[in-house]
Amino acid sequence: MPRVTVGSEESRLVVIRGNSASGKSSVAAGIRDRFGRGLALVGQDNLRRVVLRERDRQGAPNIGLISTVARYALDAGYHVVVEGILYADRYGEMLEDLARDHRGTTRCYYLDIPLSETLARHVTKPDPEYLAHVTERELRDWYRERDLLTSGIETVIGADSLLKETIEFIMRDTGLAGLPPRNL
Repeated sequence: MPRVTVGSEESRLVVIRGNSASGKSSVAAGIRDRFGRGLALVGQDNLRRVVLRERDRQGAPNIGLISTVARYALDAGYHVVVEGILYADRYGEMLEDLARDHRGTTRCYYLDIPLSETLARHVTKPDPEYLAHVTERELRDWYRERDLLTSGIETVIGADSLLKETIEFIMRDTGLAGLPPRNL
């Protein structure tokens, strides 16, 4: 399949992966809040569970939809943050193709949180319906230790990095900290 480049030399693509309750959504939302307009947030949970209402499985349609939405936003002039559990064996090829095809700065991060911390963070979620539906058993079943992409393109961020520190690190590392918001 021929390579199709996306985005521009100035665009930023940020991928944030990790286990459930590792802080991915909070980090992504913090980056967006800190940056302002012109940054698209492509969340696996939203596209998979809300838009398509499908289970997470090998070859599922949400994998292509995540790629399509990210590519469209990059081509439309947005910086993009893709976030989700995004298991390496299911999403790795798509993420690595997206990173390869992006013409601008691409950075990938894996939030490496131990299972014990995942369980502790989970019980602090404010949605009682979600907590009743997603139990410790599911979290244990879903958990994959250091589920890194095979290409080695990810920066691992450990549990000792606080939310604010992680956001600031990614803002600096990607160059987003030095860019103005866009009027799109």
